[in-house]
Amino acid sequence: MANATHPGWMTVHSVRLEIAERGQGRPILWLHGEEGLDPNAPFLDLLGAHGSVLAPSHPGFGRSPDVGSIDTVDDLSYLYLDLLVERNLRDVVVIGSSLGGWIAAEMAVKSSDRLAGLVLVAPLGIKVGDRETRDIPDIFALPPDEVARLQYRDPARAAIDHTKLSDDQLTVIARNREATALYAWEPYFHNPKLRQWLHRITVPTLLLWGADDRFVTASYYGAAYRSAIPGARFETIDRAGHFPHIEEPAALVDRVRGFLAERKA
Repeated sequence: MANATHPGWMTVHSVRLEIAERGQGRPILWLHGEEGLDPNAPFLDLLGAHGSVLAPSHPGFGRSPDVGSIDTVDDLSYLYLDLLVERNLRDVVVIGSSLGGWIAAEMAVKSSDRLAGLVLVAPLGIKVGDRETRDIPDIFALPPDEVARLQYRDPARAAIDHTKLSDDQLTVIARNREATALYAWEPYFHNPKLRQWLHRITVPTLLLWGADDRFVTASYYGAAYRSAIPGARFETIDRAGHFPHIEEPAALVDRVRGFLAERKA
């Protein structure tokens, strides 16, 4: 098993993935967002107290190699369905944040045979407004400070002193941004047809949203997701923006713990 300092590797149908693992018990697949995966993030250790956590870096993110045949979220969803088969995992709870929530939703639309539940943390991936309305702010066009203000309750949490980072860390940041553009640029952060198929999600689903998310708001974007997934439950997390696993990791994991306990019951 990989530890906090040294993530491990796994291969799924010749696709090599950097992967962090924690804990034991009920399998939990964590799918990171456009911010990438920090293998030392506190929420991973907290989550590992409640199950066996697998947290891969998507191809092109972190240190996972680029894969020429994988360049859409659709591809990623099939890749992770194959990962569950490769590890022979069943009764899996899939948790996805932002871009990762979009991937998780696409997985559940395609096949829920190995899934016990779905936790979508401020997921992207759907179109809510009309064609003239931009539902999701353009992270590539806006100044970084403005993006941080929209995504974090406390924008200081997003502050990075690049002069103190190693070449490896700087490379990861650049790769994460490049990979985000690959998967989410056109159409921008959504699949035009996903919303109409969310009714196919039949596993219990929990939608979690930071109460102070100004990037995609709970009242607008979150409500649209909730209405599209039959029986989905919707909860907000106080003192958190778009990435509650970063700003309020204990609160997020506590909500997940309750969801997992219900699945055991």
